[in-house]
Amino acid sequence: MNVKLAQTAGFCFGVKRAVDLVNEQIATGKKPIYTYGPIIHNEQVVADFERQGVRQIPEGDDLLSIEPGTVIIRSHGVSRKVREQLESKGFEIVDATCPFVLKIHRTVEKYSQEGYFILIIGDPEHAEVQGIIGWISGERYMVIRNEEDAHNFSLEPGEKVCIVSQTTHNFNKFQELVEIIQQKGYDVIAMNTICNATEERQKEAATIAGMVDAMIVIGGRNSSNSQKLFDICSAQCANTYFIQTKEDLSMSALQSFDCIGITAGASTPNYIIQEVQRECLK
Repeated sequence: MNVKLAQTAGFCFGVKRAVDLVNEQIATGKKPIYTYGPIIHNEQVVADFERQGVRQIPEGDDLLSIEPGTVIIRSHGVSRKVREQLESKGFEIVDATCPFVLKIHRTVEKYSQEGYFILIIGDPEHAEVQGIIGWISGERYMVIRNEEDAHNFSLEPGEKVCIVSQTTHNFNKFQELVEIIQQKGYDVIAMNTICNATEERQKEAATIAGMVDAMIVIGGRNSSNSQKLFDICSAQCANTYFIQTKEDLSMSALQSFDCIGITAGASTPNYIIQEVQRECLK
């Protein structure tokens, strides 16, 4: 069986930085150590940190009931309100927010203060998008997911609109939605805030999926960027499989294929990718 592994598979810069910062805090011996929400969308990594004593503060929890300590803000970032609450309750903050996400925070803060309506392309329930919303001044914003949302979007003619995107959104979809909004006659500033690593990963995944008999996408079940990879690969290869670890592989289903491609989301550790690759090469 021939296996093509994507060179861009696995941890992106922002995720690696977040994981490294947690490991650095563990090494200090300080206690207690928390992450605000899961540090990344990978159950295996989160479980490993929990075994080392790193506790998770669920989003929205009452901070008064939690003993203050060191809290690591994950790569998805948090709202201004959450950060201020953590500071006021005496937590020492280690900020692992991805620099690409921080750039979006500054962008929406600036343009909302200048009177622009903020339009976010992404998943309204995603932690990154919720954090972005938390840096907008005022209530003039909307989150859209798809073409239907874009067509239904309506403001007064000539309104100033600033468009940003969730960093892990599908690049081609982003362009399509921006074009729909631009045709409505608004004064539009469109910021392509999809990170370079995401764009490169998606392009490589699509290329490999178009060359192979079957495609495997490895990622956490709650990982937005992994789901986007699955959608992109599925459009190029009918035999595309989404798994979390090698235990999810059905080798009997793959045995009839001569060439298999493998890619992985930004929160997938290298050891999981390598295990899947070895399993396919047996």
